[in-house]
Amino acid sequence: MKSRYLLAAVLLPSLLQGQSANPTVRFNTVFGDIDVELFADIAPRTVTNFMNYVQKGAFNNTFIHRSVPGFVVQGGGFTFRGDKFEAIPEDPPVVNEFRTSNTRGTIAMAKLGSGPNTATNQWFFNLSSTNASNLDFQNGGFTVFGRIINPAGLAAIDQMARTPTFNLGSPFDQIPLINFRQGSNAVESNFVLIRTITTVELPPPPTVSAAGILTAANFGGYNEGTPGTYLEIYGTNLSGEAKDWSGLFVNNRAPTLLNDTTVTIANVPAFISYASPGQVNVQIPTSVITSGTVPIVVSYKGRPSAAVNFALKPSKGGLLAPLSFKVGDKQFVAAQHNDSKKFVSNGTIEGTENLPAVPGEILLFYGIGFGEVRPSAIGGQIASGTQLLAAPIEFKFGPASAKPAFAGLIPGLVGLYQFNVVVPDDAPAGDIPLEVIVGNDAIAQQLFISVKAR
Repeated sequence: MKSRYLLAAVLLPSLLQGQSANPTVRFNTVFGDIDVELFADIAPRTVTNFMNYVQKGAFNNTFIHRSVPGFVVQGGGFTFRGDKFEAIPEDPPVVNEFRTSNTRGTIAMAKLGSGPNTATNQWFFNLSSTNASNLDFQNGGFTVFGRIINPAGLAAIDQMARTPTFNLGSPFDQIPLINFRQGSNAVESNFVLIRTITTVELPPPPTVSAAGILTAANFGGYNEGTPGTYLEIYGTNLSGEAKDWSGLFVNNRAPTLLNDTTVTIANVPAFISYASPGQVNVQIPTSVITSGTVPIVVSYKGRPSAAVNFALKPSKGGLLAPLSFKVGDKQFVAAQHNDSKKFVSNGTIEGTENLPAVPGEILLFYGIGFGEVRPSAIGGQIASGTQLLAAPIEFKFGPASAKPAFAGLIPGLVGLYQFNVVVPDDAPAGDIPLEVIVGNDAIAQQLFISVKAR
């Protein structure tokens, strides 16, 4: 046993140093997979020690034997065979290598109170960054040798911490057990098991393409946006198979994790409506700043892209006007007749009838990015009730002006505006320019709409 440990101590550092990135291991647990990047670059001896146990399979079918909510969940020390606890054989202690703070999601070595260089096989996941003030200074500091890199992994340790604990006698006086009654005999299915710990090869980190972030293309496709609007992010390795947010709303709130992909905007989680390897669509959180440049980071399976800066403004409205509504050099808006719900068209737009707007009728326009509403909108939240646009808005059909009878968010949807506009009696006939003015500023789109003479 000792010679095998010495061999590993010689070989593992060289293997780890030869890798272009820190190794990743996967904890397969009863609450899902926990992917951990090991910090071989800053705690090489500790990682070597840990990997020696992994390669022997010593951690397979072990369990979390200590759980302190808000503090740590601890394992690596014991298995349960038959009806007995068995301690994992310990290799020699490893020298303490405290260099990194014990923040949420880190993994560190447990050790004896008798000295800093007493860690062997037991480890713990830190549940809260507030513990750093204790763990960084106690007994020479606890050696952080890795960090959870997948959101599902953080959810797994939180689930472990929520599992009820019981006193089965020291050292199992804070042991989490599933579906267990005090006084009964524990069986394997009661334990928070670590089935295996194995090394894994993760895909390359996401890469956002140059000029690869813009507002939704069907609504203008701008290179700057506003809180609450939708962005399309293009690149490579952004996510797994294509998936949208259908069925993933919780309490009418959109998800911030989809297909192991997350996006932060100014360090605030964005709401993900669609994710695929080459494209991710998100809604900008309403809590970020309304002007200036903010960093956007896409992470897949815990691996982040380089930050890409994106400009924000208080308002950057765009009306629904897909490329399919462009005929020649004219981009037509996708407006609907209120009565028939058919699209306004001169008949040249593919798939539409010859149904131009008529002065005096109500048209429905749809948009994103028009800014604040009253009462305020909550990012990612399905709209309900009446939430009206705060800024004044005007539609100009050529020289003829109209103010919407309704301008606000559509109930039942997330961040989509609707404008009910009566076509002015003096609107000229033909394919005429449509201008939209929010406050004192016209939106950037150059749009047309077909109007029939009264």
